[in-house]
Amino acid sequence: MPRSGVGNRLTRRRLLGLAAASAGAAFSGPVLTGCGKDSAKGGGGSTALTFMNQSRGQAKALDKLVETYQKQTGVRVTIDSPGPTNFPAKLQSKSQSGDMPDIYSTLTLPEMIPYYKAGWAMNLEPKLTGEWKGNFSPIALDLTTVRAGTVSGLDAGIYSAHWEIQTMGILLNTKTFESAGIDPKVSPATTDAWIDQLKKVSGKTGNGAFLMAASLADRFLLSHASNWLTDAEIDATLAGKTSWKSDGWRKGLQLLAELRDAGVIVNKTLPGGNDDNPTVEKGFFNVQDTPAIFDASVAIGVARATAPDFTEYTSMGIPKAADGTQKPRVYGGVGKGACINPKGKNVDAAVKFVQWLTEPEQAKVFVDMVGLIPANPKVTASDLPPQVAGFASLANAIEVVPSPFSPDARTALISGVQSLVLKEKTVDQVLDDMETAQKRAK
Repeated sequence: MPRSGVGNRLTRRRLLGLAAASAGAAFSGPVLTGCGKDSAKGGGGSTALTFMNQSRGQAKALDKLVETYQKQTGVRVTIDSPGPTNFPAKLQSKSQSGDMPDIYSTLTLPEMIPYYKAGWAMNLEPKLTGEWKGNFSPIALDLTTVRAGTVSGLDAGIYSAHWEIQTMGILLNTKTFESAGIDPKVSPATTDAWIDQLKKVSGKTGNGAFLMAASLADRFLLSHASNWLTDAEIDATLAGKTSWKSDGWRKGLQLLAELRDAGVIVNKTLPGGNDDNPTVEKGFFNVQDTPAIFDASVAIGVARATAPDFTEYTSMGIPKAADGTQKPRVYGGVGKGACINPKGKNVDAAVKFVQWLTEPEQAKVFVDMVGLIPANPKVTASDLPPQVAGFASLANAIEVVPSPFSPDARTALISGVQSLVLKEKTVDQVLDDMETAQKRAK
């Protein structure tokens, strides 16, 4: 997947609603001011910090952690959680007024470029040495690093620290699968075996067994096509150097047609629109009438906040293709994390707090309360909730692809998969549309 700032970071609203832009292209987002007043103000001689948090899934964990941190250090950290919908606009407003918080959640690289260029994020690479570097797995650091030349006018470096790795795969309702005589703890060996399982579940439900939001079609395709394509080959297509009409992409997209033909897609359609994935998640976590969905590991944190009593589900990757020529990988990246404002009044204190957040003890709090995959390798598999285990097993199989998905090709794919499931278009026609859209955008 694209690098840094989670490239196409898998935070629920960004990962699941991303309109990825080319990180090396001229950025059309807001122009941000790089000067202004500092945000951190000490009260009564004590150090005070503000952390503007985007994720509602981690809000309670942060509240608990800052209380612990104040008891340990005397430093008061105020958590400002405007909510995922309001966060981008509020952060932009604060940057333009020069009243940026000391610490703030990071979004995708395309979304963060203006802040990085305006000097609102510290380059942490020089500080990621010694003990602090040990709090991050190699893949987490790799995915967070902005390489030289990736973004015009931005120095290479690491501009955010992350305590979460995110992967994408399948969530399945264990009770529903068990009622169909299937052991959900045993993952099917191939996609053919998986479809056979879904047929059995569909026989019980009478309305299909699998659902995916149309907006996640690019993640689904990138994951399954890796059975035939290397990361370099995937990157070449994303960069516009090779065609979408190769066998690897064709076979990758064909899986949706096979799911359609097997009659296992719920309601025989893929939801679309701005709220397509929240709608799918509601069916799985809240209403519990959707047996299996394609989603990101971050969904578990949201479920804990919105459906805390529902725990009878597990996770796994998309099963491998029987005729695959490559070891399959998954779409993923770094998730929850933070940038540090280098212009604040208490920069050193902000760095120390973020360092503390990434230590094993705090990582375990995030794991327990949020249900995330920790970026800290010192947190072991035995520390993970059972719902997370399948997603976590995919962390070392994340695709590392520098180029982002073309927004035009992605739009064509999202529309195309809906038509594919309705039998209005063929796989080749969808790929043709993607090819045309990507070329037109050049």
